[in-house]
Amino acid sequence: MKWLLGTLLVVFLLAGGFLLAPSPIDSKAWVAPSAPAMTGVLAPNHRLQQAELMALGQVYGPEDTTVDRQGVLYTGTQDGWIVRVHPDGTVERWLQTEGRPLGMVVDQGGNLIVADAWKGLLSISPEGDVSVLAREAGGTPFRFTDDVVIAPDGRIYFTDASSRFHQPDYVLDLLEMRPHGRLLRFNPKTRKTEVLLGNLHFANGVAVSPEGDYLLVNETWKYRILRYWLSGPKAGRTEVFADNLPGFPDNLAVDDAGRYWVAFPTLRNPQVDSMHQTPWLKDLVAKLPDSLKPQPQDYGLVVAFDRDGQMLTSLHDPLGTHLREITSVNPHDGALYFGSLHNDRIGRLPLRAIPGLGENAE
Repeated sequence: MKWLLGTLLVVFLLAGGFLLAPSPIDSKAWVAPSAPAMTGVLAPNHRLQQAELMALGQVYGPEDTTVDRQGVLYTGTQDGWIVRVHPDGTVERWLQTEGRPLGMVVDQGGNLIVADAWKGLLSISPEGDVSVLAREAGGTPFRFTDDVVIAPDGRIYFTDASSRFHQPDYVLDLLEMRPHGRLLRFNPKTRKTEVLLGNLHFANGVAVSPEGDYLLVNETWKYRILRYWLSGPKAGRTEVFADNLPGFPDNLAVDDAGRYWVAFPTLRNPQVDSMHQTPWLKDLVAKLPDSLKPQPQDYGLVVAFDRDGQMLTSLHDPLGTHLREITSVNPHDGALYFGSLHNDRIGRLPLRAIPGLGENAE
């Protein structure tokens, strides 16, 4: 009997300590829309399993990719390296940022512009010299510099996914469901950074239209893509481009035919959607070990949209055995390149292998 009472006392103390401990978040209620049916354009298929695998086993967490004029592919890995994959397939650990390189793009001068989750917006010369372009905007430091794109006029647009939580704590940002994200612009001529949009629920991927008249930015936790007008009669206005998406949209990019490609690391989670209605429950879940918090489903998904926000096609790997947790999809020279936050490979799929794209597959 004594051992039973002792056990109950220990359980009581542990439970009491857990319940009374402060939560790392102050969550807000949100009612998620019903998830769309995976039918029609979204019907599961196995198209991603046709992708060629590059740098297999030689990279971990190649979250984003970009290709320079010489055909060298760049990516950033979980341990802070910028890795180069040469046209002959050789993989080179080129440069260490001592942060977490995420979004990246090559500018007209051949410099690699990197959104590093910890270090801010970086410029890396072809010789490997690293300079910091921006670490804060409007008096608020970046905590989660995420994606980056360069407009035709040379200005750099990028996102700070969360001004409250760092990259390893993105699940806390999801549970809290408060708008900590920002869309930003850096002017290389003035060296100034300005906030274009604030109060975003995890500002993630960003893309600029071919004409440079608007931007698309993913608001990941709300399952939607916003359009921010840069010029014309709607300049400075924001509208919803695509809503109630089938998963959490990450990076996005536009191809030569004006199609927008969006990567989805995972599908919607019904438990998370339900939990969003109960802030006190989310506050408790936030105190659990990471292994007990909501986990992404192993799935590969990419969706293409036209300039009006209509879905054109989708690419799937339903079991995530070939490509999973896809965080970026980048068109280049007639092919799509797929990055991942927690995988050991980069995918490459020719556009001509995707049915239903019409004459402009290349």
